[in-house]
Amino acid sequence: MSGSDLVSVTIVTYNSGRFIKRCLESVLAQKYPEKEIVVVDNNSTDGTVDILEQFEDRCQVVYNQENIGFAAAQNQAISLARGGWILALNPDVLLLPNFIDVLVEAGNIDPRIGSVCGKLLAMSPAFDFPATPVVDSTGIYFNPMLRHLDRGSQEVDNGHYLRYEYVFGASAAAALYRRAMIEDISLDGEFFDEDFFVYREDADVAWRAQLLGWRCLYVPYARGYHVRKVLPGNRRALPAEINMHSVKNRYLMRLKNMTGHLYMRNWFSITLRDMVVIAGCLVRERTSLRAFWYLARNWQRALAKRRAILRRRRVDDAYIASWFSYTPVSKPAPQITPRALARTRTAGG
Repeated sequence: MSGSDLVSVTIVTYNSGRFIKRCLESVLAQKYPEKEIVVVDNNSTDGTVDILEQFEDRCQVVYNQENIGFAAAQNQAISLARGGWILALNPDVLLLPNFIDVLVEAGNIDPRIGSVCGKLLAMSPAFDFPATPVVDSTGIYFNPMLRHLDRGSQEVDNGHYLRYEYVFGASAAAALYRRAMIEDISLDGEFFDEDFFVYREDADVAWRAQLLGWRCLYVPYARGYHVRKVLPGNRRALPAEINMHSVKNRYLMRLKNMTGHLYMRNWFSITLRDMVVIAGCLVRERTSLRAFWYLARNWQRALAKRRAILRRRRVDDAYIASWFSYTPVSKPAPQITPRALARTRTAGG
């Protein structure tokens, strides 16, 4: 196995004491031998630190003195990581033992694959598995309103999503990123945009990667479980700060990545959704109005990032537009056979 196949698992914790022990145990139990774990804690106050101290002999753990946000803390972990692959992992995820092995083998089939995701299934906050399996995510997709959603979310897992497919992007709950892609699409050293702070940063990465010609592969036989706290219908149950960042980041993502062709193609759907978002902020979620003040103060920085991205874009308008649909879009990928995987292992040494 070559040094480039080292996988660095990067985890950001913030008051994650309910989950982190089981998560780390599942990572340590992975069959993939070449791995390291980097954990960055964002000044937790719930006992997370006490749990992390028990893993310091097996993980690299960094304790921040303040909550710098998910995006910045993940970038911090990535800067400390040595792997040719980075597995960004949420602390509320439980991986089955072959998760990393299957993702890496599939990703090595084609150097144009910049990110790889598996099938995440839903579980309760107590890490209990439902009697009937329910899909959490098989990759993310965008609809014409510029909403990004998890493919298959809340569907009963009845044996579908069993083919290797190219999807728009991977949910950062458990996303494997190629180091070469991270370096290629980062802006001023930031892979995850730190202006996002939290939420939608994985969708922004996926959009940027697509513009720069990288592919995301969905691998059906890499399985894990995820406690999903943010769903389209539960905004009222979420902290006001999270909802504010959700609104802010919707527009930041658009300012950075939207092409004129895509806007003209979907302007009615985009405008309709904007009216709903703005009305919701004015009528019942006024704490999210701060998002628009942030945008007014920082739009020039977002436009500078936009220029840097679009100056280097490697795909045409029709390709990008083909991903935005009200039904989840996927594109055919080679169906990886045992023989192909054996060749991958041999090439890896």
